[in-house]
Amino acid sequence: MSRCLISLCKALLACLIMGAVLNLFGITMPVLLAVLHLTPDDIRVGLENAYLWSVPRIALGAVIVLPAWLLIYIFLPPRGE
Repeated sequence: MSRCLISLCKALLACLIMGAVLNLFGITMPVLLAVLHLTPDDIRVGLENAYLWSVPRIALGAVIVLPAWLLIYIFLPPRGE
């Protein structure tokens, strides 16, 4: 668990550094969105569509994967130490 937390902290630190560097060059979110011809509403709609597409597929996959994983975990022979 600590490796996951350390990786998350490293990713957050990298994002902070990159944001600071981009800000030094005058690149901000409004400028970036204008270059890409997007509005904040376009971003929101895209995120909503991604969410609506992914949640049913994740749930469907979980119906198969989680019981299979549980059965495999239960019936594996114990580890000899």
